[in-house]
Amino acid sequence: MKEAEFGLPPLFLPADNPMNASLPIHRRQLLQRAGAGFGGVALASLLQQENLLAAAPQPLDPLAPKPPHDPKRAKAKRVIWLFMNGGPSQVDTWNYRPELEKRDGKELEGFDKNTGFFTNQVGPIMKSPFQFAQHGESGAWASEIFPHMSKHVDKMAFLHSCHTESNNHSPALFMVNCGLPKMGFPCVGSWVTYGLGSESRDLPAFIVMSDPKGRGLPKGYSQNWGAGFLPSVYQGTWLKPTGDPIDNLKPPATMDVSQQRRQLDLMKQLNQFHAEQNPGEADLAARIESFELAYRMQQAAPETLDITRETKETQELYGIGDPDCEHIAKQCLIARRFLERGTRFVQIYSGGMENERSWDGHKDIVKNHAGFAKETDKPIAALLQDLEARGLLEDTLVVWGGEFGRLPIVQKGGTGRDHNPHCFTVWMAGGGAKGGTSYGITDEIGHKAVDDKVHINDLHATILDLLGLDHERLTYRHNGRDFRLTDVAGHVVHDVIA
Repeated sequence: MKEAEFGLPPLFLPADNPMNASLPIHRRQLLQRAGAGFGGVALASLLQQENLLAAAPQPLDPLAPKPPHDPKRAKAKRVIWLFMNGGPSQVDTWNYRPELEKRDGKELEGFDKNTGFFTNQVGPIMKSPFQFAQHGESGAWASEIFPHMSKHVDKMAFLHSCHTESNNHSPALFMVNCGLPKMGFPCVGSWVTYGLGSESRDLPAFIVMSDPKGRGLPKGYSQNWGAGFLPSVYQGTWLKPTGDPIDNLKPPATMDVSQQRRQLDLMKQLNQFHAEQNPGEADLAARIESFELAYRMQQAAPETLDITRETKETQELYGIGDPDCEHIAKQCLIARRFLERGTRFVQIYSGGMENERSWDGHKDIVKNHAGFAKETDKPIAALLQDLEARGLLEDTLVVWGGEFGRLPIVQKGGTGRDHNPHCFTVWMAGGGAKGGTSYGITDEIGHKAVDDKVHINDLHATILDLLGLDHERLTYRHNGRDFRLTDVAGHVVHDVIA
C-alpha cells in the first residue's frame, strides 16, 4: 500500500541540488533513514565504549610469542603458581615467631575484633603447635610440617610482609589473582599470556588444576582464572580433576581427520574474511585461534597428560603411589610436562572450598595444616628438584602462597586460627628470584607487617618484572580507560630479584 493512500503527500529533497530535483522521498522513507542515522550514532557510541571503534587490526594469532618490554631484565619465561587455597598460617609454616611461645595464653591488647572474619570468637594468643628449625646455608626457618620443602630454602626468596585488603575469601582470592577485590577482571595468568603469548602452538598457554579430592573449587570459581575484559583466548584452561581433563580431545566420530581439517579451514577463511571487513572486533582473532588450538590439542594434549611416560624414579620422586599426596603429585608432574612443552602459566590449587576443606584452619590448626602439608610437601619439593635437574628452574618462576594469612590468636571453640589480611608469607623460587633471602618484617607475634611491607600490587609488579614486563606498560583499553593488573599502584621488590 502506498503512502498516498494514507493521505500522506510525498516530500522532496531540496531542489537547489540538481541531483535531487526529481527524487521524491516519502515520510516513511524519511523516518527509516533518520532512524538508521540515529542507530548509527548509538552504535558508534557503544563501539567506542567497548573499545571497538577504529581499533587497530587484531593479530590473526593472539597467542603468538611476543618479546617482553625489557628483554635484558627478563629472567623468567614461564610461571607456576602453587596456590594454597584458604589462607595458610604464616606463623605455622615459614615465619617463625618465638615471642608467641612467651605470650601463649595471654590476651592481645588493643586487638581490633573486626580483623578476623568471626568477631565473636576472639581468643588469646596461641603459640605454634609445630616445631621450627633453620635449614640450608641461608638458615631460613621452616615448620616441621615441611620436611621435604625445607631442603630447598636456599632456592626460595621469602616475602614475609605481604598484606591484602579483605578478610573474606572471595574478595581476597580476586585480589591476589586479579589485582582487585572484585570479580570481572583479568587474572595474573591472563595478563602474562596477553603480554607474552605462548611458546606452544599445540597446548594452552595458561592451564589451571583444582583440588581433585571432591573438596570443590575455590570461592569465586572460574573467575579466579578468567580473562575478564581481555579476549577470551587468554583465560585459563581448567583441567577437570576427574574424568577426561579436557573436553572434546577426541576427534568427532562422524568425520575423519581430513574432513575435520577441511571444515576448520573453511571456517578459518570465513572468519578471516570477516576480520578483514571488521578490524575492530577484538575477540574474533581469539575465536579463530581457539578452534585451531582445540584441533591441534587433540594430538598434543593426550601425550602431555600421560605421566606413565615418565620413569619410575621420577614418578616416585613426586609421590605417585603415595596415597597421602598422589593427587597433587600427578598435578605437579603434569605441570612440569606442560611447562617444558611451552605452556606459559600454570596454577595449581591445593584445597577446595573453605572450612577445613582447604587451608582454612578455623577449628584445628594441627589437623588442618599437617594434613594439607602432607599432601603438598613432597610433590612441591620434587617439582623444584626436577625443574632444576632439567635446567628449567633458571627461567621458571615458582610462586607459593595463599590469599591471606591467619591470626596469632586462637579462635574460640577450637584450636584453630581466624583470617588475617595484615600479613602473610609468599615465597618465590627460580626465574630470577634471589634464593636464600627473606624480605619484610612482621611484628614479634606475626600479627601485622611492619617493615618493607609488600602489597598484592607489589607482588604482581615483581612477578611481571621477572618476566621482563613493565607493570605500568602492560595495559588494555576497556570502556575508555587503560587498565592494568596493578591498577594505579605497585612497586617492584628489587631486593628479591637476583
